[in-house]
Amino acid sequence: MTIATTESAPSFRKRSKAKIWLRTGILAVFATIFGISLYRDIAAGHFMWLVGIGVFLLCLPIGFEMRKIVPMQVHLGAQAITMSFDKLYFALILLLVIGKAVTGKLLHQVMWSDVLICAILGLMVGRLSGICLRVRGLKREHGFIPNRA
Repeated sequence: MTIATTESAPSFRKRSKAKIWLRTGILAVFATIFGISLYRDIAAGHFMWLVGIGVFLLCLPIGFEMRKIVPMQVHLGAQAITMSFDKLYFALILLLVIGKAVTGKLLHQVMWSDVLICAILGLMVGRLSGICLRVRGLKREHGFIPNRA
């Protein structure tokens, strides 16, 4: 995290609120597509929902800890927080999505494909919630929002 010394306000697209909404939209799309696939596989008996919840819960704290590597910048003059593109997270999700496609479509390993789906969703939910809490903490720390005692 860095503190910007310039007084110019960052564009709305770069501010944390816009980035969080964008990440929420991406998560909603992934959750919808993957949720339909998981439901179909669970209904067909190819996958057990308890395994899915277990994998999701294992990946949730990993995603939550990944909030620490998101590049953020505090703009004191504009009272805004901006986030930059996180290449490591993008590469990890891309690798998992490709792995899901390969295991499901090419190798016909439905169970492993569904495990990867649950891992992706756990990482995404954990990271998004972690980012929201980190941004809120930074806003409180720098006086953008009042501290409640």
